[in-house]
Amino acid sequence: MKYIVSFQKVLYYYVEVKAMDGYQRRTEKKKENIRNAAFELFKVYGVEKVSITEIAKKANVSPVTIYNYFGNKDELFKEVLSEYMNNELDQYMELLHSNLPFPKKLEKMVFNKTEAAKTLSSDFLKGITDPSLQEVIEDFANNKAIPLMMEMIEQGKAEGYVNPDLSTNAILIYIHTFSEMTQRPELFSNTHMNELLDLSNLFFYGLLGQPVKDS
Repeated sequence: MKYIVSFQKVLYYYVEVKAMDGYQRRTEKKKENIRNAAFELFKVYGVEKVSITEIAKKANVSPVTIYNYFGNKDELFKEVLSEYMNNELDQYMELLHSNLPFPKKLEKMVFNKTEAAKTLSSDFLKGITDPSLQEVIEDFANNKAIPLMMEMIEQGKAEGYVNPDLSTNAILIYIHTFSEMTQRPELFSNTHMNELLDLSNLFFYGLLGQPVKDS
């Protein structure tokens, strides 16, 4: 008899765990849909111009669900921004450990970021400057982005592409300054494309010393 009772307990526990697991998966899927819907709206209209109701409609959930999962729109935006930055970082990490020559890696890292920025509206970029987000951005930069860039620089030095006498911090400032500057929207107009190409030549030939031919 005791074995039958024990079996019933195990079966009950198994069913309960499976039910909880299914519930958790559905919850995470809803959260993912909400984050994706929010990002699609935020990147076009900015955070201020998008309402929770609009996000809920696009995600096919109720506004109450969003409030229950994320608290408010600002907290949702923090999660959306963190996910966006982490996705970008994953791409850069994959690129860093690829078999591409170092100059190609560096080119893709800098200009992929520029291309990504072109898909974001000025209203979205303004939202990122909100002081309440600085802690999120600084934490990401200090713990993830900067270590990745430092690894890239050391790789370039080890492969003989980057001047080993240059300090890693100086190169980080150099890359950051160029990257920030190339994200200015006016540079992407037809009248300024030549200047953008000249800046890219200045960036690469100044850092690498000379043009690197494809093998």
